[in-house]
Amino acid sequence: MGQTTGNRFETDLDQNAANHAALTPVDFLVCSALAHPRRKAWIYGERSATYAEMHARCRKLASALRRHGVSDGESVAIMAQNGPAILEAHFGVPMAGCVLNALNFRLDAPSISFMLGHAGTRVLIADREFTAIIQDALKQHGRSVHVIAIDDPDTDNSVAFGDTTYEAFLETGDAADAPVLPSDEWNAIALNYTSGTTGDPKGVVYHHRGAHLNAIGNGMMLGFTGGTVNLWTLPMFHCNGWTHAWGVTAFAGTHVLLRKIDTAEIFRLITEHDVTHM
Repeated sequence: MGQTTGNRFETDLDQNAANHAALTPVDFLVCSALAHPRRKAWIYGERSATYAEMHARCRKLASALRRHGVSDGESVAIMAQNGPAILEAHFGVPMAGCVLNALNFRLDAPSISFMLGHAGTRVLIADREFTAIIQDALKQHGRSVHVIAIDDPDTDNSVAFGDTTYEAFLETGDAADAPVLPSDEWNAIALNYTSGTTGDPKGVVYHHRGAHLNAIGNGMMLGFTGGTVNLWTLPMFHCNGWTHAWGVTAFAGTHVLLRKIDTAEIFRLITEHDVTHM
């Protein structure tokens, strides 16, 4: 029997799995993969992935993190240019029940070291481009961190860095493993840090509900549709790309990933991919 109150609309209508689900932007990827499995999810140079492929990769990332021993509510950091890894981390990390900490790669080693320590980071996904500053930050940090190196055609992949590579780490996971979805939409989904303030960086927490509503609201305001092609000129570490990493996905649009700001390349990509938003 459910609760009995003076309000008949609340009698025997307790919250349960049949009538309630916690709001989370993770569901955006799940729905887009089910409804539009063959639609292009992201484009990065000569590489691309459909929504079905992106969903599978994110589930493998979540599975790999859980198998590595990362637990619910734990922070997983990433320091990367706009590429597949940081987009996938916006879904794969929360699918593991973890909190995404996208690091500002424009900060110095002491700031990065502080953020890793403050967040209690044990796993860091990092672009090889930032090898020197990350090694310096980890030396200052002084604690053990499992580093997953992102290989990229535009970086020197011959430099010894990290404990494994991003693609190799994905292969330790299984897309068949069930994701860990939030039971409470107030659970944290992302941890960001301020910069340009006095003293050490200040942590700012997003919860699943806020990220979900912000992403949908931004998408509605900007007119996102299934035909949206968003060119990533904004770094995803910045307020999670104004939540567009989740928002474009919610409408099953296409992410065109741009590693670095290059005016000529921006105009080329706009023309080649019929970019609608940036």
